[in-house]
Amino acid sequence: MLDRKYILDNVDAVKANVAARLMDVNVDRFVVLEGERRAVQQEIEAVRAEGNALAKNREVSVDDKREQGRALKDKETELNAKIAPIEAELNDIYLSIPNMTDAASPSGGEEESVDIARGATTIRDFSGEGFEPKDHITLMEKLNMVDLERAAKVSGSGFYYLTGAGAMLELALTRFAMDRLVAAGYTPVLTPDLVRDDVMVGAGFVPRGNESNTYQLDGHDLSLIATSEITLVGRYRDEILEASALPLKMAGLSHCFRSERAHGSLTRGIYRVHQFSKVEMVVICAPEDAEKVHFELRDVEQKMFDDLGIPYRVLEIAAGDLGAAAYRKFDLEAWMPGRNGGSWGEVTSTSNCTDFQARRLGIRMREAAGEKPRFAATLNGTALSMARAIIALVENHQTADGQVRIPAALVPYFGADVIK
Repeated sequence: MLDRKYILDNVDAVKANVAARLMDVNVDRFVVLEGERRAVQQEIEAVRAEGNALAKNREVSVDDKREQGRALKDKETELNAKIAPIEAELNDIYLSIPNMTDAASPSGGEEESVDIARGATTIRDFSGEGFEPKDHITLMEKLNMVDLERAAKVSGSGFYYLTGAGAMLELALTRFAMDRLVAAGYTPVLTPDLVRDDVMVGAGFVPRGNESNTYQLDGHDLSLIATSEITLVGRYRDEILEASALPLKMAGLSHCFRSERAHGSLTRGIYRVHQFSKVEMVVICAPEDAEKVHFELRDVEQKMFDDLGIPYRVLEIAAGDLGAAAYRKFDLEAWMPGRNGGSWGEVTSTSNCTDFQARRLGIRMREAAGEKPRFAATLNGTALSMARAIIALVENHQTADGQVRIPAALVPYFGADVIK
């Protein structure tokens, strides 16, 4: 969240930012409610001060103190009842105000995101090789790597079994990603798959309601996570971190759950599913280091896909597609030759959330003992999202006879150089 004082001092800028993000947030109403809240809060504090003064006044009789004290408590109860609905409406608006936006982010929605870089691997000319590329489902079913039909029977549409070489490929990719992250200074973390709703809200996600894309546990204040970003930043909720310990670099492995699932040729197979595994990077650092860390996260993602020999492009995400928490975001889209005749598909993203999540979760840092703590910055990035990484790998490394070559960097983890 943004600092309340910042919002009040920069109303026009905040409103312009909301508009740029194509969001509908009543900032003017926030300003009105904040004024009302402050006025009532001042009344409450005045009543409490009067009560404290009364208790210390030796010139007032015990009976008078009791009578006046009762009247003051009634007044405070009345004011608390008055402020409660103000705070409830105010908090709803406050939590919906997005982070500010980096000037480098393009204007507009998803279609206005800008292609700013390409990977080291060029797109294969399959026609020049004399065959038309198959999509991942055709390849994987033939190679007994995936079972969608039985998964639908067991769990419904949007789920899948990885079998045989498919299962081993995911395990290989997981260790491939983890080894590279450990070498880059990240600490591996196996996180919970369930999280408290207030932690999810703190991370900038919507756990319940019409806009939710999460699975909730009825009767419990718990939801299944959409990404381990939530549990990794939530791990340091309400903590003060010493500056000497920063940056904190975590590599989280978890299942991820998304209740919404689009349909159509571009989401065929395991591209958009309800459950998948992902290795996620999260960094907590000093705010002044956040921009540098953001580019480091992007470099890690690019190196992963360069080493896997998968063509990709880097997108600078437009303001209207950033989401609430991100100040700036880059996506990697891999070329998927079997996807609807060949198209780009998102495989990673990395976001600089500045102090937006830290302010909501109470994550602070302190330069030295005795100094006043300040809010840290949080950043996140996908190392590998397994289902989509598998799609990109099998489609780009397929052979004319339906086999899949394993990239050299992955062979030590997979144990073979081809799936056949």
